[in-house]
Amino acid sequence: MMPGGLSDTKAATPEVQHMVNQVKPQFESRENRKCPMFTAIVYKTQVVAGINYFIKVEVSKTDYVHLKVFKSLPHENQDLSLVSFQTGKTKDDPLTYF
Repeated sequence: MMPGGLSDTKAATPEVQHMVNQVKPQFESRENRKCPMFTAIVYKTQVVAGINYFIKVEVSKTDYVHLKVFKSLPHENQDLSLVSFQTGKTKDDPLTYF
């Protein structure tokens, strides 16, 4: 992977699901809706001054969202940040940079 480029798509891991669980309140607050389902499906990463995670999340049987989550470098000791998101996605929509 070239610096700044997106990684290949990978299946979500327990660590990625944990990250999604941590930013769920930020998403729900900004979107003004509650999501009983919030399951990470796949993700890509981008190395910057930290790591951007692009994560496809299932919010219902037919509705998906794409999250961009920033994880700072360990020495910065900052919480995960929901940078942006895209709603109205489907299971088949590819994860792309946004």
